[in-house]
Formats: sequence, C-alpha cells, structure tokens
Amino acid sequence: MEAIDIHHGKKKRSFSPVRRIAFSFFMVIFIGSLLLSLPIANNGVTDYINHLFIATSATCVTGLVPVVVSEQYTTFGHLVILALIQIGGLGFLTLLNLVFVVFKKRLSFTNKIVMQEALNQNSLKDIGRFIKHVIKYTIFFELLGAIFLSMVFVPEFGLLKGIYYGVWHSISAFCNAGFDILGATSLISYQSNIIVNFTISGLIICGGLGFIVWVDIKEVIFNYRKKHNKFTFHKFFGDLAVHTKIVLVVTTLLLVGGTVAIYLLEMNNPATIGNLPTWQQWIISFFQSTTLRTAGFASVDIASLHESTKLLMSVFMFIGGSPAGTAGGIKTVTFAIVVLYIISLVKGTEKVDVFKRGMSDNLVKRALSIAIISFFLSMLGLFILSVSEKSSFIDLVFEIFSAFGTVGLSASVTPYLSVIGKIVIMALMYIGRIGPMTMLLVFAKKYNQSKGKGIIYPHGEVLIG
Repeated sequence: MEAIDIHHGKKKRSFSPVRRIAFSFFMVIFIGSLLLSLPIANNGVTDYINHLFIATSATCVTGLVPVVVSEQYTTFGHLVILALIQIGGLGFLTLLNLVFVVFKKRLSFTNKIVMQEALNQNSLKDIGRFIKHVIKYTIFFELLGAIFLSMVFVPEFGLLKGIYYGVWHSISAFCNAGFDILGATSLISYQSNIIVNFTISGLIICGGLGFIVWVDIKEVIFNYRKKHNKFTFHKFFGDLAVHTKIVLVVTTLLLVGGTVAIYLLEMNNPATIGNLPTWQQWIISFFQSTTLRTAGFASVDIASLHESTKLLMSVFMFIGGSPAGTAGGIKTVTFAIVVLYIISLVKGTEKVDVFKRGMSDNLVKRALSIAIISFFLSMLGLFILSVSEKSSFIDLVFEIFSAFGTVGLSASVTPYLSVIGKIVIMALMYIGRIGPMTMLLVFAKKYNQSKGKGIIYPHGEVLIG
C-alpha cells in the first residue's frame, strides 16, 4: 500500500492491513518468549529457542511443545502462556480494537479494513458490532466450559486450583490451542471421564466453527418466529447463510468420518484403545476426531497409533477448522470448494454450485491457490525435516501437518527436534495461523490489481494430464 506525500512529491510506504496482522502476531510471540525466559517463569533452565517455540505454539494456538509445560514453567509462566493463547485465538488486533468499541470510540477507516481482513469479513459493515459478538461468544463458551471442567478438577485438586485448572483448560480448548498443565500425558488419565471428554470436545467444536457461524445462527433463531409458525429443521437450515451451511455440513462429515475411521483402524490396537470397553473406544475415537479440528489434546498415546491412522489424521489436520474462528488449517470451506470444483470437472461443467448458490470463479481460484500453496509449504517443511531429523517418515509427516494445521498433536517428535527442525516447525505454525488468510488476501489483491491491465497475449495450446 502506497501513499503520496503532496508536500514532497514522494511516495511513502504505509503498513498494509495484511502486514499489520502478521507483524502483530510476530510481536506477541517475541514479547511472550522474553517473558517466558524470565527466572520467575521457570522451574529450571532451558534454551531460549524452547521459550520461543512455546511462545510461537501458544500464540499460533497449536500446542506442540519441546518441554513439559507443567514441569518447566511456574504459575507465572503458565499465565503468560494462557495470555498468549487467548491473544492468539482472538487476534491481538481484535482485542486492541475492542478498546475502541468499549469506550465508544469510532473505528477509523484503516482500522476497519485491518479488522475486516483479520476477521475474514466480506465487508466493512458492522465491524465494531461483530467484534462485540466475538468477545461475547468467547466469554460465554469459555465460562461455560470452565464451570463443567471445574466439576471434575475441584474434587481432585481442591477449590482454588480446581477452578484455576478449569478456566485454564477451557480457554485452551475454545481457542483450539491444545495446551495443558496436567503433566506429560495430556488428557490420557481422563480418557474415560465423560464430562472432560465432551466439555473439551464441545469447546473445540464451538471455537472451530467460527464466530460468523454463531452470529448467523443467532440471527436466524431470533428472526425465525417472525417468518415461520412452526419449527422444522428444513426451514431452519434453509434460512442459514451458505457459508454457515457449508461449515456445518463439512464439520459434521469430518467429525463423524474421523470418529468411525479412528475406531475401525485402532479397535484392535492394544497400545491405544484395543483393550478398552467398546463404549470407551467410541468416546476416545470421537475425542481424537474432534482434536483434529486443530486442538492438540490427546487421550491416547499418539506415537502408538497405526501408521494408517497417522496418515489419515494428517489429512484431517491439513483441512483444519472453519474461517473467522480460532482454528487453523486450510479451512473447511476451502476444502469444500476444492472438492466441489473437482466434482464439477467430473460432471463436465465449469460451474461450482452448492445449496442452490453459485461460487464465483475468483473464489474458486483463491480456494485452489490456498490449498496448493499450503500443501507446497508443508512438503517443503517435510523435505527439510526428513534431512535434519532422525524420526520415522510417517511421524515427520504427522508433525508437519500438525504444525501447519496448528493442531498440536505429536507422535513424540517435538521434544527431540534439532534446532533446524524447531525453526521449520515454528515457521509452519506461524504461517499456518496467518497464512491461509494472508495468502487469500494477497492473491485477491494481485488478481484485482492486474485485472484489465497490461498486455493480453493470445492463448497458447499445451497438453496436460
């Protein structure tokens, strides 16, 4: 973005909205790493790169850790990590602009553009109102989750510590971070606890659906009685926006498909769920399918999963959650558009339609660009790790997609990464958190700026396929 200085006749470069978003995440990570390096934050000594890795993982709401968080860091360190998770989940600029909204200060046009891109909105209309919705839904879900989790943690750890653990893990789950302060085994000791499993799963799903979906559902419910006399699911679903419909359908298919697939692949594996009762196998399968929506909690030993399970989970992690939420990955809507485009090619048509609505060519191009570039970056990272690390190839594949999808599950690879490996994973976590959104905006701008400009060459004929 460039501005003309009238007095001096020179061009001044201003910070574009995309760069502001990327820079805000970078600064939060850097400041967080410095705070985690303080003696007051640590129980022992560890390298700065581990603090930087933890700060990156927390801010990018991933959950990959090279050290055991509960053992390495003090309560102060845990609170720093929790703050990074909350800031990373909502976005620093969202919280900053909330101050303007709360104190009824009018957002500048520039700030509105930045927030439009940070929150993945299509227009500048009601940006301030949408920010309020984001905060309200966040407080509601995190508070509700904290209450349910405290019902389990208070009897086990006492009143204050139990409430603290409930709040901490509720925020981590809703922000799809996957961090825990329970020990080195994540939630394995709670794999049969109904309250913990379904509360954490519910928070992950609610955060991963995206705030725009919740706003749409609320408005449809509010206006439903005005439009219809009797409730039917068909009418309710029909009133939802196309975006919401795609998110709900794809998320449901991924959750159900992942649950069934994990159960079938692991039901006879004694190292994971093979020796457990059937009902518990299904609960664990559902929980792990839910965590693939980009929250790295584990209720089984990930390293003990079959290779086929790890490969399938890698695909799900790459897809991730939904836009304008706390999840990562290429996003469910992007995945849906790519699949619909492939189906349209098979049918021999150039149109991409869904729920009686057509998708524009520009939208399809952006979805394909995000998917292809994201896969290319993941493969580049995998190539580097395959040279620098000694872990098995499938575990490296799992680690790469977990990092890019900001999931946080690991097959015991993260603690043993080399310095090069940690740098690669940090880069992927950072790109995974801001990348798909940033890439979409960059390609949209370049496309619109170049449209109708320059030389138009005659078409060349080449053979493909």
